[in-house]
Amino acid sequence: MHITSKGQVTIPLEIRKKLGLLPDTEVEFRLQPKGVLLRRSSKPSRRAERVVKRLRGSASIKMSTDEIMRLTRGE
Repeated sequence: MHITSKGQVTIPLEIRKKLGLLPDTEVEFRLQPKGVLLRRSSKPSRRAERVVKRLRGSASIKMSTDEIMRLTRGE
């Protein structure tokens, strides 16, 4: 594994899956006596916020909340 000219490395798929590191997951680096520790950030994730922001306004059918709820409930 090598570091790119931009300082990037690829985290192996097996490690990403095991740790649940999805795209846009915040991680942090901690210096340790014998190297560096990479872990999921302790800050609240903003991934959901970014997903909602991307999807907001993408519906093509104009329905009120009441109409949507009636459809959802099968009324």
